[in-house]
Parts: sequence; C-alpha cells; structure tokens
Amino acid sequence: MHVSYASVATPGLPNEDCVVTGDGWAVLLDGATARPGVDSGCGHGPRWLAGRLAGALARRLAGRTRAALADVLAESIAETCAAHGGCDLANPDSPSATAAVVRALDGRLDWLVLADSPVLVDLGDRLEVVHDDRTARLPSYTPEAVRALRNSPGGFWVASTRPEAAYEALTGSAPLEDVRRAALFSDGATRLVERFGRLDWPALLDLLDREGPAELIRRTRAAEHAETETERARHRGKPHDDATAVLIRP
Repeated sequence: MHVSYASVATPGLPNEDCVVTGDGWAVLLDGATARPGVDSGCGHGPRWLAGRLAGALARRLAGRTRAALADVLAESIAETCAAHGGCDLANPDSPSATAAVVRALDGRLDWLVLADSPVLVDLGDRLEVVHDDRTARLPSYTPEAVRALRNSPGGFWVASTRPEAAYEALTGSAPLEDVRRAALFSDGATRLVERFGRLDWPALLDLLDREGPAELIRRTRAAEHAETETERARHRGKPHDDATAVLIRP
C-alpha cells in the first residue's frame, strides 16, 4: 500500500492533527482544540491525546490484529485513559479527537470514521463517502449544549475517555481488488467542499490524487485567506484549522 500525506498546522499554532501509517494501514486523528477558559479536568491537551491514541492504535495495527476496527479503537481509548494518571476522566470537556482508520487485511479494505474526519474510498463505479456529520446537525452550539451532547445518545461521539464511543463509529469494508484509491482527511482539509463549496467529494479526491496533499492544503489556505469578514461571519467554526490529507493506493 502506497501512502502519501501532508499535515499543516493552523498558522501560528501547534498542529493537533496526527497521522501514523504502516504496512497496510493508516490512521488520522484530529485533536479538538480546547475552548479558552474551559476547565477540562486534565493536565494534557488534545495534541497529547491524539499522539498517545495514535501510538496505541499503531501498536495494534502493526501487530496485524484481526480484531474489528471498532474493537481496536475501543482498546486504544482504554489504554490512553490509563495513561492519564490523576486526570478527571468524568469531565465531559476532557481532551478528545476524531478518528479515521483504514486497514488492508485478508483481501479487504476496512474503514472506520468517528466524528468529522471523513474517509473516501474510490471503488471504480462509485465513491464511498464515509462522513460522520453528527457535529453538523446539533440542535444548539452553545458551550453548555455541546458539553451535554458530547459522547451522548442523540448527540455526537468522539475519541476521549469513553471506550464505548468506538462502537458509535461508521464502519465498512470492500474487496481490496475493487479499491482504486482511498483518502483520509481532517475537517480542515475538506473546507473546499464543506465550507467554501468550490468542489464536491469526487473533485476533492481528484485534486488530492492529481496535485498531491500539499497542493490541496495550499489551495485551502488560499480560500481561507480570501474569505471576507462577511463570508466568515456566515460560517460556523474557526477561520483557519489544522489541515491533513492522506492519499492511499492499495
């Protein structure tokens, strides 16, 4: 499996995205930036969480586990929780991350998506868009509402302090021989589709394949910088975000 990727931080800030790859697998995690002034009950930040969780996933996937990807993620979240030490893991504002995982094993490509880091799988006759959009459909986005809806039925699910969140992920599988290419994105790298509406999903994958992940991110940054204050006010979320794009060819 050939993997190429680029990951670029929000200007002036550390990168809270994390990518790890190995023989037949790839993982992308996007740490959720902590809101200013929020007490997470934890001495660690989202960058620590993403890196620690990525390591736990990598050890299992590199060991060629045949466990379902949801089981692999649940075990990895549990391992990461154990590394927190004296942190208050009952705090709903504990550090969290999205998770996107693909694995080629036994002639199939398996995938898992938890929260808004989509996976695209080109199957030749169709494009499988694995997009967990529950964060885009919340009834309210006040800090109090988001806190209550995080890792809760009827809300949205992230990798944080509850291993059972892994079983809320979107999962699927396809014969490896049918897969032409696949891609993983943090939501900062899907903005040409989701924020600016300049591309659709097939065109985003084609851009990634044709021009490469660094160029996709460069164009995303250009669109962000060209956004007017009026346009920015219409959009929910940060004007810039960490952006990571991963291209896979089986």
